[in-house]
Amino acid sequence: MNPNSNAATTEAMVAIARRVLPGVRGWTAPSGPALITTLDSLAAAASVVGGAPIPPGIGGIIVSAFGDPGRAALAARLSIPVVGIGAAAARAAAQGGRRYAVVTHTPALVTGIDALMRSSAPNGAYLGTFLTNGDPDALSHDTIALDAALLAATHRAHAAGAKAVIIGGGPLGEAAERLRPLAPCALVAPIPEAARGLALLLQDTA
Repeated sequence: MNPNSNAATTEAMVAIARRVLPGVRGWTAPSGPALITTLDSLAAAASVVGGAPIPPGIGGIIVSAFGDPGRAALAARLSIPVVGIGAAAARAAAQGGRRYAVVTHTPALVTGIDALMRSSAPNGAYLGTFLTNGDPDALSHDTIALDAALLAATHRAHAAGAKAVIIGGGPLGEAAERLRPLAPCALVAPIPEAARGLALLLQDTA
């Protein structure tokens, strides 16, 4: 489920998740911004996602925005597993007590990101969020500039002591895959981590 209202982004995220879960289907928020960049829009997305009608036959859900908007509400009303990419990424990054950080391009969401990271992996040594330079919307439309900005922020996080860096954002899923071989430390991509987590949960319920 893409809480952003951009269908092209949904298709890209589904393609990434299908590498782990071949049967994944996409859902795009019917309203709201194409890119969630503020806490208000994140809260609005949570309402849309949390109240969305879920068709029969769905075995599990991935909420694919980094703040996991609506995940808790869906989990409370459904009997199937509901996984958020933010929490899944935090758990993966914090494995073994690793010091980890988030790199993202949405400064207005930092408060929510920090709270989610600390609650999702309380035993991990979370170092905070490292931001790119530049306007989020402009970066989202310039692949070369986006990759360069994310990689520069990843180097800053690594220099600050991070042994793992999460590229924080569902719409940044393709960038995370591109940057993996270039990163100076372990790079955690949220969508594959959520897909792996959901796959394990589906095995447990099979």
